[in-house]
Amino acid sequence: MKIGIVCYPTFGGSGVMATELGMALADKGHEVHFITYNQPVRLDFISHNLHFHEVALEEYPLFQYQPYELALSSKMVEVVKEFSLDVLHVHYAIPHAYAAYMAKKMLKDEGIRVKVVTTLHGTDITLVGSHPSYKKAVEFSINQSDEVTAVSNSLREDTLRLFNIKKDIKVVYNFIDIAKYEMADQQECLRSAVANEDERILTHVSNFRPVKRVLDVVKVFDKVQQKLPAKLLMVGDGPERVKAESLARELGISDKIIFLGNSNEVPKLLCYSDIFLLPSEAESFGLAALEAMAANTAVISTNSGGLPEVNVHGETGFLSNLGDIEDMAKNVLTILESDAQLLQFKQNAKQHTKQFSIEKILPEYVNIYQACF
Repeated sequence: MKIGIVCYPTFGGSGVMATELGMALADKGHEVHFITYNQPVRLDFISHNLHFHEVALEEYPLFQYQPYELALSSKMVEVVKEFSLDVLHVHYAIPHAYAAYMAKKMLKDEGIRVKVVTTLHGTDITLVGSHPSYKKAVEFSINQSDEVTAVSNSLREDTLRLFNIKKDIKVVYNFIDIAKYEMADQQECLRSAVANEDERILTHVSNFRPVKRVLDVVKVFDKVQQKLPAKLLMVGDGPERVKAESLARELGISDKIIFLGNSNEVPKLLCYSDIFLLPSEAESFGLAALEAMAANTAVISTNSGGLPEVNVHGETGFLSNLGDIEDMAKNVLTILESDAQLLQFKQNAKQHTKQFSIEKILPEYVNIYQACF
């Protein structure tokens, strides 16, 4: 099958998942074409079945903002025609689903048929897509898709609540390649590179947007480190990083927090970790939490969105209400009460990830592609 994948080529969960999906499809013999404005950050061209097509934006003084969806639609048409694609799989409703609809209409006028699968990831629905400026266009493009998927039951329910959707929305969970984390386990994990032998290591990975509540991460860590020796690894970058660094200085704990910026070595960094902190305001799924669990890391998170579908309370970690710093810190300390307690949570987390393995989820997407015809 020849599949076009459209995504945001960033460190965000939707871009990471779309990239991993494309590489897995290529490994299975499918021909995969990524169509976006930059090469996806985790895209590894180790397969001759992988291709990247850049969407070029021309500077023109008339436009205050470049009309990306127009350039994207045109590029989709070009790639579908040149490589005879069967399916366009678009990740994130805005603007990708709408651009795919326009491309499909243009191709139809030339007698070319292509199917569109739209995967909803979260903020494209709950925060951006439901805004009055976009709602009707998003609703229309979802309903015009041949197949629609959501990454959690929570997101499916939100979509049906916020929009008048006439299509069946199938839940296909995000996934991970567990083998990558097993390879990281087999490599030497030099915790001494970031912490002393008696220190516990807490980690947070995100794009540091306000919805991730990185200030809560710092506050939770502050309470934990008052009770036992600990270090905090902050992986990622974004608009809230400066505020987080400033808060760390105010609390006098800057020497205990390491800001690492964006990284393509997340499995390696997670191998250091005892606890993963994810106090997000909204998570349609919680891919970062799943990656942490695959790396034998217990998770402390909010109970927002799809997180309860990933993080099992009292088994793989704990869930708290949004903004409840005291409860999250208490839960961290509960897990860290003893080495045996910590080990049990880590083992539970690792075991739970098996139901989200790429081997289990990939066939679900292939079946959805085939159902279009």
